[in-house]
Amino acid sequence: MTAGTARQTPASEAPGRSARAARPLRAGLRLARLHAASRRIPAALAAIAASAVGLRIALIGHWDTYGALQLPLVFETGAAAAITVTTASPMGEPERVTGRWLPYLRLAAALALTAAATAGTGAHLAGGTLDVLRNVAGITGIGLLCAAVLGGGLAWVGSAGYLLAGAYALYTQWHHPALTTPWLWPARPPHDLGGAACAALVFTLGVSAITLRGARDPAGEAA
Repeated sequence: MTAGTARQTPASEAPGRSARAARPLRAGLRLARLHAASRRIPAALAAIAASAVGLRIALIGHWDTYGALQLPLVFETGAAAAITVTTASPMGEPERVTGRWLPYLRLAAALALTAAATAGTGAHLAGGTLDVLRNVAGITGIGLLCAAVLGGGLAWVGSAGYLLAGAYALYTQWHHPALTTPWLWPARPPHDLGGAACAALVFTLGVSAITLRGARDPAGEAA
């Protein structure tokens, strides 16, 4: 009987081991859900979707070449601004020392929202997905850097300022002298390596800053 009991023990403990193994997964999902709610990520996704729909509707109209290039930039900037404002924390700077998984959650949120914005606004545009990816990622990077310096509530300032610079750079393509610097990547061709490199650098710096440091928000400011 003792031997039979010993043989049955592992099977009887299997449900307990499975339950213990599932706890970290449930805890991780709950943490991700709470992080998304505290950063208003569902609202950001709704804003990104609204930008994509608004762009589709706007493109139904008849636009000249300049307007057809400038209009997507406006909606791309709107999507990027929606991403950057999710960096605002209701707990502020004290949150940095309380969450071991916080940097990973920030990184995942920034990458996921950028991918969603690119997919939402990138279809059926003249420049293609690569052009949208470059613009959205670069402008998002600017906003993330502003969030790290100015706070999540003011992260949109950098994106809005760059919109003006990018729109002017597009304007100069038809009214010379043209601005050709790769740092004004919206005015560069979709497959321009210089513009892509500058946008990728800014995005990398922005994501790194917001991942490691977070937004500069005093406690309770974003509540």
